[in-house]
Amino acid sequence: MISADDFHIATMSRDEVGFAIELAAKEGWNPGLHDAASFFAADNEGFLIGRLNGEPIGCISAVRYPGNLGFIGLYLVVPEQRGKGYGIRLWNAAMERLAGCNIGLDGVLAQQANYQRSGFKLLYSNIRFESVDAPRAAPAGGLVKLQDVPMSRVLEYDRIAFPAPREAFLQSWLAQPDSAALAALTGDRLAGYGVIRKCLSGWKIGPLFADDAETAGRIYLALCAGRDNDEAVYLDVPEVKRRRDGAGAHASNARGLRHRADGHRPGAAGRAQPRIRRHHLRTGLNPAGARYGNEAVERRQSARRGL
Repeated sequence: MISADDFHIATMSRDEVGFAIELAAKEGWNPGLHDAASFFAADNEGFLIGRLNGEPIGCISAVRYPGNLGFIGLYLVVPEQRGKGYGIRLWNAAMERLAGCNIGLDGVLAQQANYQRSGFKLLYSNIRFESVDAPRAAPAGGLVKLQDVPMSRVLEYDRIAFPAPREAFLQSWLAQPDSAALAALTGDRLAGYGVIRKCLSGWKIGPLFADDAETAGRIYLALCAGRDNDEAVYLDVPEVKRRRDGAGAHASNARGLRHRADGHRPGAAGRAQPRIRRHHLRTGLNPAGARYGNEAVERRQSARRGL
């Protein structure tokens, strides 16, 4: 039996972030080819690695943003070491690092009850869309390269949708290889932007923020058209909730959620019309002209707890 002293948790180096991305890929999470650099830029002390007898066996990210916002991710242990208590030790170390923060996380459905026992509350579900024949012809006019927009405007617009400043992350994310970033302008005002990046399988779009659905659709189609092959395009969208009056009420706009500080802990770890495969539920974002195809399999949930 291996003693507790043989398992050690430390801050990852930049080179070790690749280990976490590799584990995520093996779980079918399909990360981008260059995600590691941007994640590390967001908080270079926010990635923890667990080593058993000197060999890495698990990881977790506990990224802290300005304004006491934290986010948990990449919570993984190699399959042969699961169920032995290493995951919970990684979790505890991550939560300790984010003490005092309002914390968010994405989690698989199977772990939802464990996160709730740790004080997290469900905020919204993520729905994955797959475009199996995304267009290669861009819509006409109105879009520019995001790099041509002053970064101050991008950061200001990003804060409408993201609850904390993240300049270091965006500087890296928008400049990564095998990617493209486009912006919609209304006069001199930024009215939306989106990024597409190459992944292990196909391409992913994200973020995609816009003033309205029509602008989002134009950005989406142009990003699809700019890729250099015909592989599938994926888009993850938070589920939209409806109020009784029928208006859209986006769950991700919720603020001020509280948790029970009781010490509970979780368990183990004209336009082209692309065909869209809807992975589980339909969302309120419908790329212009898109047809929704067969329901598939993927649904993840985001949760948040506040201090």
